[in-house]
Amino acid sequence: MCLATVYRQNDDSVIFRNVSRIDVDGKKILLRDIMGDERIVEGTILMVDLANSIVKLNCE
Repeated sequence: MCLATVYRQNDDSVIFRNVSRIDVDGKKILLRDIMGDERIVEGTILMVDLANSIVKLNCE
């Protein structure tokens, strides 16, 4: 299983860890971790690095 850590692009702060699913609806990004916890972030996906399990978002 490949789990990702999601970072805010402007300061590299961690938004969410152990993310197993990402759903995008326009500017709304729904992040879900392996425990089923969810977080909604407004922004856009800038980069996904599957080899290193990194996702970077441009968000408010």
